[in-house]
Amino acid sequence: MAQSAVDACNSALQRVGAAAIVSLADNSPEARECSRAYDSTRRTEMRRYPWNFASKRVTLAPDATAPDHDYDYQFTLPTDCLRVRRPNDAQLDWKIEGRKILTNGGNVLYLAYVADIEDVAQWDSAFYEVFATALAIKLVDRLTTSNVKKSTLKDDYKAEVSAARLADAFESGPDEPPEDDWITARL
Repeated sequence: MAQSAVDACNSALQRVGAAAIVSLADNSPEARECSRAYDSTRRTEMRRYPWNFASKRVTLAPDATAPDHDYDYQFTLPTDCLRVRRPNDAQLDWKIEGRKILTNGGNVLYLAYVADIEDVAQWDSAFYEVFATALAIKLVDRLTTSNVKKSTLKDDYKAEVSAARLADAFESGPDEPPEDDWITARL
């Protein structure tokens, strides 16, 4: 059975020791708090690490107008972009300003980025656990008064993140950093 946003919220609520919900639109404190914290927690947790399941690649054309100074081209980031992993050209000078990426080279940009994946069924199972624990940490103060529970959830979160990142890292090769001029000058 495919998981849903309500399933993820109920997983977080269970960790807090609160009552389950049927819908995010329920008229209960649990549903209101889940609805309030769900989207921001999802985007924050996806942005924190370049998750493989949320990775996308696009080819961008430059915007019609160039930046005022310092850079030659500007490209509009995709609407679902949460974090730029890297442009394909390791030697490219680039910077993000607002929802634009500015560069000095090339009239096309090959971009890898972390996308905002809203469909819970597309999430990696390890990320699902990370998200549920992060959401529980946000909910615990609003739904309980237990500092012990919050401390336990923070420890659980660290363990979940560590396990999820390890599993994710085994599913991809390394991102090679650009060679430094200091190193290549010796050759």
